[in-house]
Amino acid sequence: MESCESNKIQREINSALKNLFGFDKFKGNQQQIIEKLLEGNDVFVIKPTGGGKSLCYQLPALISEGTAIVISPLISLMKNQVDFLKSMTMDPSVAHFLNSTLNKQEILQVKNDLTSGKTKLLYVAPESLTKQENVDLLKTIKISFYAIDEAHCISEWGHDFRPEYRRIRPIIDAIDANVPLIALTATATPKVQQDILKTLEMNDAKIFISSFNRTNLYYEIRLKPKDEKQLNKEIIKFINQNRGKSGIIYCLSRKKVEELTETLVINGIKALPYHAGLESAVRAANQDMFIKEDVEVIVATIAFGMGIDKPDVRYVIHYDMPKSLEGYYQETGRAGRDEGEGQCIAFYSERDMEKLEKFLNDKPVSEREITQQLIDETISYAETSQCRRKLLLKYFGEDYTEENCGNCDNCLHPKPQVDAKEEIVDFLEVVEQTKQQYKSNYLIDVVMGELTPNVKTNRHHKMECFGIGKEKPITFWKAVSKVCVLKDFLRKDIERYGELKLTQKGLEFKEKPYSINVSYDRDFSENEDEFAEEFAPISSAESSSDPELYNILKSIRKRIAEKEKLPPYVIFEDRSLIDMCIQYPIKEDELKNITGVGASKAKKYGDEFLEAIKAYVEAKDITRPQDLVIKSLINKSSGLKYFIIRSIDKKMALEDIAISKNMEVDELLTEIESIVSSGTKIDLSYCIDDYIDSYRQDEINEVLREMETDDIDEVLEELGEDEYTREEVRLMRIQFLTKYGQ
Repeated sequence: MESCESNKIQREINSALKNLFGFDKFKGNQQQIIEKLLEGNDVFVIKPTGGGKSLCYQLPALISEGTAIVISPLISLMKNQVDFLKSMTMDPSVAHFLNSTLNKQEILQVKNDLTSGKTKLLYVAPESLTKQENVDLLKTIKISFYAIDEAHCISEWGHDFRPEYRRIRPIIDAIDANVPLIALTATATPKVQQDILKTLEMNDAKIFISSFNRTNLYYEIRLKPKDEKQLNKEIIKFINQNRGKSGIIYCLSRKKVEELTETLVINGIKALPYHAGLESAVRAANQDMFIKEDVEVIVATIAFGMGIDKPDVRYVIHYDMPKSLEGYYQETGRAGRDEGEGQCIAFYSERDMEKLEKFLNDKPVSEREITQQLIDETISYAETSQCRRKLLLKYFGEDYTEENCGNCDNCLHPKPQVDAKEEIVDFLEVVEQTKQQYKSNYLIDVVMGELTPNVKTNRHHKMECFGIGKEKPITFWKAVSKVCVLKDFLRKDIERYGELKLTQKGLEFKEKPYSINVSYDRDFSENEDEFAEEFAPISSAESSSDPELYNILKSIRKRIAEKEKLPPYVIFEDRSLIDMCIQYPIKEDELKNITGVGASKAKKYGDEFLEAIKAYVEAKDITRPQDLVIKSLINKSSGLKYFIIRSIDKKMALEDIAISKNMEVDELLTEIESIVSSGTKIDLSYCIDDYIDSYRQDEINEVLREMETDDIDEVLEELGEDEYTREEVRLMRIQFLTKYGQ
């Protein structure tokens, strides 16, 4: 009988998958999750971003009797999913959300659809769930199950802790506790997993944990330049190399989001901001434009991303390192959800992390300790020379056994290794002698013989092992500490804020040590130029260069090689040609800066290559990285110039732009002149053609070319004040400066 019921459920969900969602088969363990939920079990689901979490509660809700209550932290997520479900079923009452954005009429409609049994999914925020009127409403309807999305928000140890999530269980008990509960998240360390299950009282839950490994994602950490303009230049260069692809840039502050967006826009990149300080209608509009590919880039705080259903985001850039590895994983997970290319580039600096640590001073002790540990894990990840995928997965309790993932900066550009067998034994010995009560940084102080106040207080400077590793730099011992954790010689005690404890494997290694190779951690205090060179863009060299030019240069190389009777690589290596296709050198001095090209080679073989590159650049109208000038607005505090540029890009009438900002057209032209003078191109041809006849345009341009001054009065005098207006001349002068003055 039980088998018949199970077969019936399987047939029903497979039919719904095809008929409602249009899929022929489930992804991963989706089917098993849905079956367990429909059988009446509590279910706990951990799936990485793009793993299909939403379907795990959407499908069973549509085929179950009653209404599924979906608790979600984000209004944008609710709206997206409700719109999707309505369009898929062609039923406007099948799904609703209940939050502060609804007016009285809309709330009444939701209530009527709920009480009549038409609604299969109701999305609510935790704050809305706790309102007594909503509790009373939900008591009157049949509930099929509860779904708690972004369940990691429950835990203080998670990257996005929300106290209101702690109140969900008591509210569920007050409404109807006799229905199943499904909790879902994309990021949860073992500690966070425990917190979720305990807080929601899911003692007998069926647990489904999918691999956190996103094989298609490329991870890279770059040193963050001190000069903001240099950083912006790097980002613009990257975006230009990935034109036509969608990307997200995360910043920690709203101010930085606005500033960077402005910089991108005035450098010809279609970008929009997204942060909690914007009006909800603006956020929704910007999000829609990104999803519909009306813009290439969204510059955002962490407010953007959770639940955003855009599978073809090709890169995620972190302008600032996030506060936790969970946040980093969640945000990078927005890339490549369709299993296609996904580049994850983060800019790291010690200065930024120090700023984050300073913010902890005013927090309660327990919160400070937790947050400090999360920051320490982020620093450890950024500075490591180990496989980033291995370290990231270990953080989430998953072992990655491959030695080289082939898709992170450290694996593609490995640092030299040394046998650290003896030093690992020394480090384990220090852990044991200090009673397994300390975190990595403290233990490294002891190993290196650092006489810190804490070391003196604990009298660990009196121990025999104090200073045993002082000949090695801190980057080496940081690497040893990470390897000990990765090899399961040590484990981090999360309850004790990351104290290192010896494992059985660690004890066995002490008794019978064997060779283990270790690479020194990256030293971010080293020469920035050296580091930047080492970590130049490395994503698929040929794909990031110019394939057409590359073939031209290969032909030239082959011809010279045949003439010189030498192998082609002796002339210039492939990597040199690839770099030429990225940098586009047209002068000998520029050629000398190309990878693998010295002064003698540049002089001996360079002329023919330079001529070809110059001709190609001119023919294709290519903007070279050397020519790229990062333009900035004169007054960043005012969004006026940014608004004007955006409006002109949309070809708005100047009168309409002026009216919208309560300005006269004359004032508007003054602002446009200022923008053009700062180096930004403004194309006014759309309104000039409507306003000024072509022959008059020619006459004004001719005078502007011949005049030694751009003084309006002198230009008018030359033209004849009775025949031409000041406004005509100003418009033409703006266009003239845009064309010839940049």
